[in-house]
Amino acid sequence: MSQAPTHSDHFTIAGQEYSSRLLVGTGKYKDLAETARAIEASGAEIVTVAVRRTNIGQTPGEPNILDVLPPERYTILPNTAGCYDAETAVRTCRLARELLDGHNLVKLEVLGDEKTLFPDVIATLAAAEILVKDGFDVMVYTNDDPIIAKRLEELGCVAIMPLAAPIGSGLGVRNPLNILTIVENARVPVLVDAGVGTASDAAIAMELGCDGVLMNTAIAAARDPVLMASAMRKGIEAGREAYLAGRMAPKRFASASSPLTGLFF
Repeated sequence: MSQAPTHSDHFTIAGQEYSSRLLVGTGKYKDLAETARAIEASGAEIVTVAVRRTNIGQTPGEPNILDVLPPERYTILPNTAGCYDAETAVRTCRLARELLDGHNLVKLEVLGDEKTLFPDVIATLAAAEILVKDGFDVMVYTNDDPIIAKRLEELGCVAIMPLAAPIGSGLGVRNPLNILTIVENARVPVLVDAGVGTASDAAIAMELGCDGVLMNTAIAAARDPVLMASAMRKGIEAGREAYLAGRMAPKRFASASSPLTGLFF
């Protein structure tokens, strides 16, 4: 009877080691209780929070998401969702650091327009440079351009997060070859961010060699978010194991599963 693999398989971001390669967001759930249940089912250790849309202490007297997602248990990853210029993104990160007692790990995203939510690459580069110089550990959302990904790494970003497809689209990995090129060229973790729709999408990202996947809508917008969170956890694990195992080479024609030599009749 086969046994589950026992190898240790961790990855490191900004000097911190993590065993879960699934990172999750906190938006679009019906309430904080569902948020907490889904994140528990996902097994995630890093949870991202939109500072401009979620109360992490900036609005006293209102429900605080940190009450159900305690920083002692989860690494809270403040993000700059909803920022459309470098100045606003930088200011948002500085606010998060103040609210979280000097926490320097942030997810930077600077959007180009409200329709596509594609990143504004020029503004992203500008904001990343400022934040890195200001002592932040920057995980950065970007497009699937290998050249821009390398530039962001050279600026000092601690993780590169190319989109699989537009934010919230659920279209899956649309350009696997570009993602593969980014992974092959990177010396920091690469995590697919945005566009995953179901567990097979997550598995594909991991099979390409990505270090992890960040998602929100794919779980929160599912008919059963808690069950989908569990499915995503398994998809990430399966994709990672397949990558480590090394898939067979694709072939154009059939190849018999059983050998043709040594037949008895």
